[in-house]
Amino acid sequence: MSAELDPVIHPTHRLRICAMLVAGTTLELSVVKDHLELSPSALSKQVAALVEAGYVKQERLGTDSRRVWLSLTRQGLKAYRNHVAALQEIVATTTAPTADAAL
Repeated sequence: MSAELDPVIHPTHRLRICAMLVAGTTLELSVVKDHLELSPSALSKQVAALVEAGYVKQERLGTDSRRVWLSLTRQGLKAYRNHVAALQEIVATTTAPTADAAL
């Protein structure tokens, strides 16, 4: 059975967000924003799609309610791993056509 690309994770910024969170880390939203060099509104849109899919948990921890933290859910981890496996499968099984094949 081959892995399939996940349409939620596939957009570059969402893939990169998941890649940052895959180590089981909880990261502050501002750290993700700075690392990806996204505007707050662009990041918010990408995170909202991941949260809606159940792939990312967004929460406010501690006494400062302005600070938002992100973490990958179990469902998100599974989806990310499957997506990466699908990408690896594409790379491993795709070869450039030879000159003979073009004839």
